[in-house]
Amino acid sequence: MSEYVAQVADGAFARSFELFSSIVAELEGTVAGACTHAALEERLGECSRELMRQLYQDHADVRAVREERRDDVAGAGGTARSRVEKGHRRTLVTVFGPVVITRMAYRAPGEGNLYPADAVWNLPAGRHSDGLARLAVIESVRGSFDTAAEAVTRATGQTVGKPQMLGLAHRSAADVAGFYAGRRPGPSPDSDVLVMTDDGKGINMRHEALRDATRKAAASCTARLTARLSPGEKSCRKRMAELGCVYDITPAPRSAADVLPGRGPGPRPERRPGPRARGRWLTASVTDDIPAVIAATFDEADRRDPRHSRTWIALVDGNKTQIEAITAEAARRDVPVTILIDVVHVLEYLWGAAWSFFDHGDPAAEAWVFAQAAKILEGKAGQVATGIRRRATRFGYSAAERKGADEAARYLTSKKPYLGYDTALAAGWPIATGVIEGACRHLVKDRFDVTGARWGLDGAEAILTLRALVINGDFEDYWRYHLVKEHQRRHETRYARHQASHTLAA
Repeated sequence: MSEYVAQVADGAFARSFELFSSIVAELEGTVAGACTHAALEERLGECSRELMRQLYQDHADVRAVREERRDDVAGAGGTARSRVEKGHRRTLVTVFGPVVITRMAYRAPGEGNLYPADAVWNLPAGRHSDGLARLAVIESVRGSFDTAAEAVTRATGQTVGKPQMLGLAHRSAADVAGFYAGRRPGPSPDSDVLVMTDDGKGINMRHEALRDATRKAAASCTARLTARLSPGEKSCRKRMAELGCVYDITPAPRSAADVLPGRGPGPRPERRPGPRARGRWLTASVTDDIPAVIAATFDEADRRDPRHSRTWIALVDGNKTQIEAITAEAARRDVPVTILIDVVHVLEYLWGAAWSFFDHGDPAAEAWVFAQAAKILEGKAGQVATGIRRRATRFGYSAAERKGADEAARYLTSKKPYLGYDTALAAGWPIATGVIEGACRHLVKDRFDVTGARWGLDGAEAILTLRALVINGDFEDYWRYHLVKEHQRRHETRYARHQASHTLAA
């Protein structure tokens, strides 16, 4: 008879068998026979969790009985733990329910206890199991902590409070940077273009979590109305979350006609499709500034193209700090990067100029905007800026009337080095930042714009980091990596280095 069968015969899992028998007896009874299928599903869900919890408990008890005393346990400082006490207990709240883990404590005067069995279990410092923490993280990145806690309770029957949910998420995000530092994406041919893009999105924060400038502005703000903000008035409650994205594209050459929408009654010629993003990787942070997040995108680009043999481009929305940070990082790494401003932002400035020249709703404004946009896509941004100024002067518009025109002309002139759309289209590159703007909506807005929510810095950073991890499709791989790192922090660091491997693995 095997040892396991002997344990069962001796009653090691007697409570589990007894519970299973009671469930079977209940199902055979007349009450269960009158249940609807929904009621039976609910009841079996409750019973199955309790049966799994009891199996877990019985197994833990078996391991406690089997634990053998060691004579070689020493702490990280080298102090041997020669005194051993049996029967030390601790509670672990699992996805099935709470169980009690019993193990030996290794002791020495003036030193903390060591529990080698805890290392074999890889038990956490807190009460919640890694399985419960994993579920809490998955639910927390989807929706509010309140709804996440409700989802955990529905799935497990266990109650986890909002502070505990936040704490589990914060600890679970500890190893993301290390995970990506050692991760190598699949190879791409040198003909594929490597695209970096960055953007920002504000998050409503608690007062103490605001950046210094915003906090000072909030302190000096005097609301004109009590029920809502006045036009042009800012809430001074937001801190910018910076986002970065890296992806690969196979070049898809196009022309201006392929980009601009068709006009006129006749049939539109078939447009050539633009390049499609592959292998998207996202990073986000509410603690790091723009240069730090851009450096992280360059790190990812380096991982994808360590020899710098591919073409690198950076898509931005025209933010001066972004452009300066990209330029500085490219120079530091000695890699050529072509910077392009999102064409949609350029079109917004053209529409601003159009309302200086045309009445709102005038179809002629649209025709004028498309004509100027076609010139810009052909690499003639300087000519368009000159033409806008000349028109505003020739028709004698006042300063107020020509404001939009002057802003557009200044923008086109100052950003001209980053408006090389003719080269980009001919080379088959993207010219819009839809990927990162979509990420801002999905990663930040969909999770953080919960009505009335005010975030602390640590909580916002943890959820941002984990949400980006999930969107990247890397959560399962990361969680395995995270548990290995947790074992090192929780247990290996507490033992003498020369003893840690065999002491904890036995």
